[in-house]
Amino acid sequence: MGAWIALETGRVFRGKLLGAPLEAGGEVVFHTGMTGYQEILTDPSYAGQVVVFTAAHIGNYGIHGGDHESQKVHPAAVIVRDYCRRSFHRHSEFSLDQVLRQAGVPALADVDTRALTIAIRDEGTCRAWIGTGDPDELVAKARALPPIADIDWVSRVTTPQTVAYPVEPEVDEPCEVAVLDCGVKKSILDRLVQEGCRARGFPASTPAAELLAGPTEGVFLSNGPGDPASQPELVKTVRELLKADLPLFGICLGHQLLARALGGTTVKLPFGHHGANHPVQNLLTKRIEITSQNHNYAVPLESLAPAVATPTHMSLNDSSVEGLQAVEHSAYSVQYHPEAAPGPSDSLYLFARFTDQMRLRRRTAANPEVSQHAAS
Repeated sequence: MGAWIALETGRVFRGKLLGAPLEAGGEVVFHTGMTGYQEILTDPSYAGQVVVFTAAHIGNYGIHGGDHESQKVHPAAVIVRDYCRRSFHRHSEFSLDQVLRQAGVPALADVDTRALTIAIRDEGTCRAWIGTGDPDELVAKARALPPIADIDWVSRVTTPQTVAYPVEPEVDEPCEVAVLDCGVKKSILDRLVQEGCRARGFPASTPAAELLAGPTEGVFLSNGPGDPASQPELVKTVRELLKADLPLFGICLGHQLLARALGGTTVKLPFGHHGANHPVQNLLTKRIEITSQNHNYAVPLESLAPAVATPTHMSLNDSSVEGLQAVEHSAYSVQYHPEAAPGPSDSLYLFARFTDQMRLRRRTAANPEVSQHAAS
């Protein structure tokens, strides 16, 4: 069936309905990764968005059991150029169309995604509506959508209760990590477990005192959707966590929350960073890392006071801050996704750094001479 994606700017693009036979709308973004559509669709950070895949062929390797990043499909809708109705992979269990239908998520195929991507790039991220009716009416529906910053998306994707994740059996003394779940991805939790952590996931509304109670040796601030400026309570929680001076590691939204807790600000990018091949320079080692990214907001460098936070990573595409280190606390963060799902594994060392900090603190508590040794 023929349908349209209508942008609030008035631009309209024609396609064919795929997935659930419904109308839907949200903030439209484009993702430049060649693969990884299953992980992207199940990433809670994409909640409420219309995802445009710039790769020409989507669906060709199907959907694999166990590769979801969460329990559901989060985007409001999906746009593709060429949907492959046959999947060519021995581990494929479902087709993309089946998964979208089961999730109640509509999609459009046969769309000129190159022209649509250029429109978003030139005019900026905007609201969009997918439907089969009069294009002018669809444009009006897009304009009537609330801005993504006006919705508390974190509360919609966080865990409703505390969750304990299994530890690797061969790990004798795992690091005890409290995960502030703002929409955490499964691959991040898997990575923490692989590094020797016992992770406990907490709802985003959990106060700092509860996160720090019990065996907590470090705190992880997860990725998640929405505008960090609309989460003052989360920023307040991070400020309280910093006072405990435990090792703290943030990714994506967690990076933005840490920056705001340290006195920085955040701004919305014209069309965000969404892809699996973004070059980032590690300012400490001068090495270049190829990274997976998914964010619409960034931390302006000038908002970080040098006495409070130091930038550690920088985007080579637009020079935006991609990582920071607190000066007076054992806290650091990155804007991109080092767990690499999808994407390259150049930045996995960041998880090892987190566990190394916790283990050093543990040894220091047991033997104060370790601290003197480390300082020398």
